Amino acid sequence: MDNPQTFLPEHFINRELSWLEFNARVLEEAQDPTNPLLDRANFLSIFSSNLDEFFMVRVAGLREQAFGGVAAQDVAVDGFRSLTQLLKISHRTRQLVKDQYRCFNDDILPALAKEKIYILSEQDLSKSQRKIVSDFFRQRAFPILTPMAIDPSHPSPRFHNRGVYLVALLHRTSGLGPADLFAVVQLPQVLPRFVHVGEPGEHVFVLLEDILALKMPELFGGYEINHHASFRITRDMDVDLLEQESDDMLQSIESHLRARQHSEAVRLEVQSDMGRDLLAMLVSEEHLHHRLGVDDETYSEVYHIDGMLDMTGLRELTSLASKEELHEPPFQPRRPLGLRTNDDIFAEIANRDILLHHPFDSFDPVVKFIESAAEDPHVLAIKQTLYRTSGDSPIIRALSQAAENGKHVTALVELKARFDEANNIVWARQMERAGVHVVYGFMDLKTHCKLAMVVRQEGKKVRRYIHLGTGNYNPTTAKLYTDMGLFTANKMMADDASALFNFLTGYSQGHEWKKLIVAPQDLHRRTIELIDTQTKRAQEGKKSRIIAKLNSLVDRETIESLYRASQAGVPIDLIVRGICCLRPGLKGISDNIQVRSIVDRFLEHSRIFVFGEGSKKQVFLSSADWMPRNFERRVEVMFPVDAPDLQQRICEEVLPIYLSDNTRTRILLSDGTYDRIPAKPGEAERRSQRDLLYATNGDTNRDENDSKDNKTKKSSL
Repeated sequence: MDNPQTFLPEHFINRELSWLEFNARVLEEAQDPTNPLLDRANFLSIFSSNLDEFFMVRVAGLREQAFGGVAAQDVAVDGFRSLTQLLKISHRTRQLVKDQYRCFNDDILPALAKEKIYILSEQDLSKSQRKIVSDFFRQRAFPILTPMAIDPSHPSPRFHNRGVYLVALLHRTSGLGPADLFAVVQLPQVLPRFVHVGEPGEHVFVLLEDILALKMPELFGGYEINHHASFRITRDMDVDLLEQESDDMLQSIESHLRARQHSEAVRLEVQSDMGRDLLAMLVSEEHLHHRLGVDDETYSEVYHIDGMLDMTGLRELTSLASKEELHEPPFQPRRPLGLRTNDDIFAEIANRDILLHHPFDSFDPVVKFIESAAEDPHVLAIKQTLYRTSGDSPIIRALSQAAENGKHVTALVELKARFDEANNIVWARQMERAGVHVVYGFMDLKTHCKLAMVVRQEGKKVRRYIHLGTGNYNPTTAKLYTDMGLFTANKMMADDASALFNFLTGYSQGHEWKKLIVAPQDLHRRTIELIDTQTKRAQEGKKSRIIAKLNSLVDRETIESLYRASQAGVPIDLIVRGICCLRPGLKGISDNIQVRSIVDRFLEHSRIFVFGEGSKKQVFLSSADWMPRNFERRVEVMFPVDAPDLQQRICEEVLPIYLSDNTRTRILLSDGTYDRIPAKPGEAERRSQRDLLYATNGDTNRDENDSKDNKTKKSSL
């Protein structure tokens, strides 16, 4: 656009602080007494897991900028420098962690006790329970444990990332060794974190670290335990896995994965009563910033914890103490709309485009798509991208079986999928042994698009069947994340899919894209173009509209384009689950933009985009968020939904349900905070995920001509 307005830093929300507010919304679900008790405990686990990754990646990067002499990216879009961001992150994180432990100690634990689920401390153990603890220690723990002294002849071990340790100050009473020394014991991951000490059928547990603390004198014979406490270190996991050229990408990544375990510490969590000597030793060993004075403020990487360290372990408790009435009720995903009982999935896709909305629609047809292709004698080839998949993946098995059956099978495995690199290496090697052509993508780009293609001989013709999705080929997360997928045999879509696979495997370029919009080539430009088209329509007095559902909104140019659209009068609804750097409700800048965030039972993961209204609207699904990394450093795909009935389903059923949610929706305010929307007096409570589930369970056998249950939910966009 001519002479675009320059927007100021205060028109944007800080990315890192926005993410922390997302995690605060996760914590709110744990604090919400209307949620089932064990699900609330699981939200505490998710909160901790999220925070771990945030420190391992985002805080680690800021720390490198602030203390490592990196200046090129030192100023964020909102004007904050790295050290300022670290200070603000530290302050907000401490507030959130304090709230987390208050929730656990004052609310969740007493509520668990009312349900006869107990986590006992040493002083609460009965005589019979102490015997169970002793038997567990001698029979299961003692043979595994490695007590480690720290002195000149026993240098400090390299503490593992996110491992929980006991550290003690010892004094010799007999035998050999220094008069006083430090010692540590790691909690082995092969042992349960929650040790059952009750009778069969009882839910009575003791934390593993409490057992080891009780039995520490048996681990360090001849020494008196003066003081002990637990600690946990989080390390920088944002190590560049391909910082140098390598002839073998797989070997290079494997070596860098090993190096990760020895990266710098970015956070030290300690029991709140840890003594000064123990704390000083740990801070010194890990070269941490502790009480670093900056402009009369204090930045510390030490977090004092009032309770059990590492609440990700609560996921184990919710499994061990599982009671159906303390969880959300189970549900049965429906057969997707458009798929009948016909066993020939290819005939059904050839007949019509098919839209899937997981987890409300079953993921089974996606698995069946690959499994059927593996066994079908008419299938010549299968090509698929794999970013993340499940532990015992039926997709991997089917691709391997297809290769063994003599079909031409190509799998693009993204080795740089963060924290899944090791798993993906295992699957890549397994498929290679079966005869699959495994490709690892590009050195400097992540392949994040979700695409599968089956090439089938049908008479004298060859036909291609395509699946595109917003989420991973992972049957496990397909039950936990909301995602959308599209089956199609559209020739133009198939031509684009073939060209994309040729680009991924052979750098083939120059294809004129007909349907797919691909990053890094064109997705950024086309996204802004689609927004600007709505701006132009509004300026001309024509109907305009933008609805976008995505995980994160960070890209400055895209935000500025949305601001210009708002200034022109375009109504804009954004459903952004996590980070949102756009500041809505600014007078004269973003008056026409409303930003919602929905946090509920399932992780909102689908990316849906609608530009325009009526016959002029364009509907897209995508693997990409509106972030610089997705536009510039990943291979991503945005694909159109052209079939009128599928557009209608998205625009008149799915999105209105999300936009009418008044129980799990939070509205982003212009100051960067979020307000939960309560139901108005006399207004029915609407919970989008529940409403979509009810539609699922109420009509498990519907086809494209039978969607009566949803007619009451339709409203035109």
